[in-house]
Amino acid sequence: MRQMLIAFFLILVAPAWAETRDPANHFFQPKFGDLQADLQEARKQGKQGIFLFFEMDACPFCERMKTTILNQSDVQDDYRAKFLLYPIDVNGDTEMTDFQGNHTTEKAFAFGLRVRATPVLMFFDLDGKMVARHTGPVKNKDEFMLLGRYVSEGAYTTQHFIKYKQGK
Repeated sequence: MRQMLIAFFLILVAPAWAETRDPANHFFQPKFGDLQADLQEARKQGKQGIFLFFEMDACPFCERMKTTILNQSDVQDDYRAKFLLYPIDVNGDTEMTDFQGNHTTEKAFAFGLRVRATPVLMFFDLDGKMVARHTGPVKNKDEFMLLGRYVSEGAYTTQHFIKYKQGK
C-alpha cells in the first residue's frame, strides 16, 4: 500500500519538478531589429530558420503559452537548437528591418503579414520565406514540439500541419 501511495504522489508531483525558465531570457533571443542580419546569423550558427512569435500586451493566449509552454527548458533547448527565436509586438512602434531589407515597424510588419489575432507563430527559412504559420495558441507542449518537428523535418513541403499531426 505504501508503494502505491508513493507512486501516486510522484505522478501528481512530477510535473511540478519539470524545469521552468523565464521565456524572455531562455526562449527568445535579444532582437537586433534587422531580420536580414538575423538570417545571416542563423546561417552562421547552422540554424534551420527563424521563428517569430507575434503577440500583444494583454493577450491571454500569448501569456498562457509563455507560462505553460515557452517556459519549459526542454522546449527552449529544442527550439533554440533549430531556430533563432524572436517576439514581435503587433502593436509595437519599434523600428526594424524586414527580410527584404525594408525599414518598417513591428506593427506594420505584422500587418503586412496579415496578423490580425494573437498569438501567431511563423517559421521562416534561411532565405526569409515563410514556410509555416499557426494562428492561435497551440493546445499544449506536445503540439508545440510537434510543430517544431514539422518545420525542422521539412514536412511543410508535402502536407499541412493538421495532416502531419494526425499521422503522429
